[in-house]
Amino acid sequence: MKGVFSEEEEEEGMEEGGSVTLDDLKKKMAEFARERDWDQFHSPRNLLLALVGEVGELSEIFQWRGEVPKGLPDWKEEEKEHLGEELSDVLLYLVRLADICGVDLGKAALRKVELNALKYPVHQCKGSSKKHTHYSNSNSNTSSNNKTSSLTEHSKNGSSEGL
Repeated sequence: MKGVFSEEEEEEGMEEGGSVTLDDLKKKMAEFARERDWDQFHSPRNLLLALVGEVGELSEIFQWRGEVPKGLPDWKEEEKEHLGEELSDVLLYLVRLADICGVDLGKAALRKVELNALKYPVHQCKGSSKKHTHYSNSNSNTSSNNKTSSLTEHSKNGSSEGL
């Protein structure tokens, strides 16, 4: 995003190499859309469909490569740059969608990590890729079952599965 931020924003840490928060991105995306009179097009449905399209573009990058090692050591710089652009597209649409829907994405993500910690207790699932239902079914501990029941109720109210 070099050259996109004003001098004031760069002084506040939004320059290349600085720390950028979800709130920074939310404000930047809102300003970007407002300047172009795009708010009229940014309905939750339209943003979701654009996000899905960008996830498709991101998927194409990995489509025929099989498993790739962390850090992508065999990738060319141009490939990594393209990956960064597609990852950014996904992030920006997700941040914009959350903003339009009135969801504090940072708080929602932290809450989801806490819920996943209940679904996947370290002492039961460390080193395993089994689904949370495997752990909740094998729990005989009442406290654990209460937590699982609470999570099941949460899921019934429209929440998606964990990470």
